[in-house]
Amino acid sequence: WCAPCRDEHPVLLALSKDKRFVLAALNYKDEPENARRFLGEVGNPYQAIGVDEAGRAAIDWGVYGVPETFVVGKDGKIAYKHVGPITAESAETLLLPQIEKALAAH
Repeated sequence: WCAPCRDEHPVLLALSKDKRFVLAALNYKDEPENARRFLGEVGNPYQAIGVDEAGRAAIDWGVYGVPETFVVGKDGKIAYKHVGPITAESAETLLLPQIEKALAAH
């Protein structure tokens, strides 16, 4: 139902083809069946999906709107946060360089 989430979805599908990293999602304050229906319609780029029915995990991560994207390094720390939908341009110029940086970190 989230229009910006729908807008970014093709970009996430494209990113999911890169096997150097894993895409995971958090179903934020939505019924699991709604998420399953959405992903059934548009495709599932995620290797893991968590559920945050009450919004508590989002608060712990500092989320204040959807969609938000996080790059989590090998050390489990947030290496980058992107607020708003990922576009093809922002994936190329912002997100992928941050992913590369996190992959290179020891």
